[in-house]
Amino acid sequence: MKCPYCGNPDTQVMETRETENLDATRRRRECIKCERRFTTYEKADLDEIIVVKKGGRKEKFDRRKILNGLLSACEKRVSLVKLEEVVDEIEAELRRKEVAEVESSVIGKIVMRKLKSLDKIAYIRFASVYQDFESLASFKEELEKLEPKK
Repeated sequence: MKCPYCGNPDTQVMETRETENLDATRRRRECIKCERRFTTYEKADLDEIIVVKKGGRKEKFDRRKILNGLLSACEKRVSLVKLEEVVDEIEAELRRKEVAEVESSVIGKIVMRKLKSLDKIAYIRFASVYQDFESLASFKEELEKLEPKK
C-alpha cells in the first residue's frame, strides 16, 4: 500500500481488526520512510447495483447520494454514525434482492421506511421532498398518518 503522504510504496501494518458490522477489515499502517500513520479499509468488491431513475436513465448505485439525502433530512437530529449504519442497512437490503437493477422509487421507499422508525421529523422532512406534496392537504394527510390512533 502506497503512503498517501510521501508516496513511498513500503508500508507496514501495525494493527488489523474487523469493523463493527464485519463488512470490512480496518488496517492501521505506518510508512517505512516518513513514519506517518494512516488507516485503510478492505472491503469485498461486489457487483455494481444499477439504479433506474424515473425517466429510464441508469446510473451506478451511490451510497453518498443516500447519505446526503439523510443528512439533509436529519440535520441536527441524528448522528452521522447512525446515518452511515442506515445506509449500510439499505445497501445490504438491496443486495439481498439479488437483482442487477433497482428502481430509484424502491430505494426511496426503503429510505422512507427506515426514517419513519428512526426519527419522525426527519421522515417528514425527507417525505416533503421525495413525495413532492402538491398541496397542504396532502402534507397534512402524511402528518396524520404519523400520529398515534386515539
